[in-house]
Amino acid sequence: MSGQNVGAVRPTQLIYTYGVGSTVDLPQFSAMVMGLDDWPAAQMEEVREDRLLRVVRQVLGAQVRQLKSAPLREDNVPGPLFRNSLEYGVPVAAFPRWLVCTQCRLLAPIRSGLYEFRYDSTRPERSRFIHRNCPRLATATAIPARFLVACENGHIDDFPWSEYLHGGASACPGPLELRDVGASGEAADVMLMCRACQKRKPLAPAFSEDGKNDLPPCRGRHPHLRVAPFDECHSLALPITLGATNMWFARTLSALSIPSSTDALDQLVEQDLPSLFEDVESERDVKLARKGHARYDPYADAQIWTAIQRLRLQDVAAPLTPKDLKPPEWRLFSRPDPAKNSANLRIRVTPPPVKYSEWIDSVVLIERLREVQALAGFSRLEPAGDDSTAKLVLLRRGPADWVPAAEVRGEGLFLRLSETKVSKWLVGGRALEAQFFSAHRRWRAQRGLEPSVGFPSLRYVLLHSLAHALIRQFSVECGYAAASLRERIYSSTPDEEESMAGILIYTAAPDSEGTLGGLVTLGETANLEQHLDQALEGLEICSSDPLCAETQPEQAFMSLHGAACHNCLFLPETSCERGNRYLDRTVLFPTMECAAFAFFTPTTA
Repeated sequence: MSGQNVGAVRPTQLIYTYGVGSTVDLPQFSAMVMGLDDWPAAQMEEVREDRLLRVVRQVLGAQVRQLKSAPLREDNVPGPLFRNSLEYGVPVAAFPRWLVCTQCRLLAPIRSGLYEFRYDSTRPERSRFIHRNCPRLATATAIPARFLVACENGHIDDFPWSEYLHGGASACPGPLELRDVGASGEAADVMLMCRACQKRKPLAPAFSEDGKNDLPPCRGRHPHLRVAPFDECHSLALPITLGATNMWFARTLSALSIPSSTDALDQLVEQDLPSLFEDVESERDVKLARKGHARYDPYADAQIWTAIQRLRLQDVAAPLTPKDLKPPEWRLFSRPDPAKNSANLRIRVTPPPVKYSEWIDSVVLIERLREVQALAGFSRLEPAGDDSTAKLVLLRRGPADWVPAAEVRGEGLFLRLSETKVSKWLVGGRALEAQFFSAHRRWRAQRGLEPSVGFPSLRYVLLHSLAHALIRQFSVECGYAAASLRERIYSSTPDEEESMAGILIYTAAPDSEGTLGGLVTLGETANLEQHLDQALEGLEICSSDPLCAETQPEQAFMSLHGAACHNCLFLPETSCERGNRYLDRTVLFPTMECAAFAFFTPTTA
C-alpha cells in the first residue's frame, strides 16, 4: 500500500482514538498506525507549550525536545492522515495480517500470496484485498480475521490459528478455514477447520480460563515498530477481538495555555516566541525581527531580548509532574484578572446565581482558551496512568525526541465552590469518605498496586460528580453532544500546597477560531441558575433506581463509584478524566436511599 491514501481522520483523533499502535477500521480492511520512526517529522510543525513539554520530559525522558502537530495538506485541511508517503500523512500497515475470504472462507496470511490489494484511486475508501483465484468468485473480497492476542506488556499479534487448531507446532500445511456456525458472530459461533487434516475446533474455548493456558506464550510483537526479531516476552497471550475497547488505551497529557508571567511584555513575547523570535540569537536580531510589529513599539530591544532569554530558560527548568499542571491554572481562574487576557486566553467574571451564592464563590466565563494535548504512549488490556500497573508502550524504536500533539481552541465555564461550605460538608461526610477509601484500597489491591496511595478524597468525589451532572444537563437541554464537553477538576486539601475546589467544563475544536460561544452563554447568571436547578433535580431519581441509589462504593463491580450509572452520571471516556470512577450523586442531592451527605439542600434547587 506504499504511497496510497486509504483514509482520513482529524488531528485530535491521532491523540485519543487512532494514535500510534492503534487499529483503524476502514470500510474494507483494518490498518495499524505505525510508530514515529515512519512519520514525516520534517513536514510536521512544532506545537509550543512549555509547561506540557516539561511534563512529557518527566514521563519519557529529557531527550524529548518538541511537540509536533499532525501532518496536514498544503491547504491546512486535516488529512489524508493515513498515507504511506514521505510527502504528508501518517503511515499505516494492514493489520491483522490474516485475512478471511468472504466467499470460500479461506483463512490465510497476506504473506501467503493468496490475497492481493486493489487500490481505488478515485474512491480510496473502496480499496480492498481480494482473494485471487477464489473458486466461488474471481474478485472475492477478503476481510480481516477478527481475533487477535495481546499481553499485559502491550504486545499484540495475530491469533495463533494453526497452533490453536493442531495443539501446538504442526507439520500440517493447511489450508485453514474459518466459518460462522451461528448468527451472533461471537467466538461461540465461530469454527476453525483445516482442509488438509480435517481437524476442527470452535473458538469459544480460547476465551475460557482453561483455554487461555493452551495458547502459546506471547511472541513479544510490536507491529507498529516493525521490530524483528521480536522482544523477549513470556507473558500469557490473551485472546481479544479486533476493535475491542481494551485493545488500545492512550496515555495522554494536556495543558491549558496560561500566561507564565503577569508582565505584559512577557505575554507578548511568549505568544510570538515560536514564530517571530524563533531564530533570534542577540539583541541585534531583535531589532530586525520586530520591524513592522507595532505592538512592540513601547519596548526597547534590550527589554525584548531579556524577556526572550528568560522564557527560553524555562526549557531547561526542573521537570514538572502531571500533578503540577493544574495549580497554576487554578490560581489564574480562582483569582481572575481580565487584564491578563491574551490571544490564547480571554476570561470574564460574572456573579454566581443568588440562589447558589452560599455554595458557589465565583463563576468565570472563559471566552477563549487554548489546550495542547500530547500522546506520551499507550497500553493494552489495562489503561496506563498514575493509578495503573499497565506498562507504557513506546511510540518509536528507542527514546523519542518528539511526540504527537494537537492544539485545540474553545471556551469554558469555571465554578469555584465555597471553601467554607466544602470544609464543613466534609466533616459530616467522614463515613462516606471511609467507604470510598476502603473501595479505593480494594480496587488497587486487585491490580497489584499500593492500596493506600492515590486516594483523591471525598472533596474530589463532590467536584467530579457536580461536573458530570452539569455536562449531562448541558448535553440534554442545549444540544451539546456529551462527548464534545470535557472536565478539568481542581481538587486539593488544605494539607497540600493550596486548597482547591473548582471545576472547569469546556469544549474545544482543532480549528484556529475554536467554538462559537454557546457554552459561555450557559454560564451567564440567569442561565446557570436554571441549569443547576435542573441538573440537581435530575439526580433525585434515576431511571435505574432503586438499584442505582442503593449502590455503595464497596459494592461497585470492577469500578469505583457509589450511586452512579449510565442513566444519571456516567459520561463518554473522552469527557471524563477518571474513567467514570469516584462518582456518587448522593453527595450532591438527596436520593430515595440517602439524604445525609447532600451538599446542596432540596430547597436550593
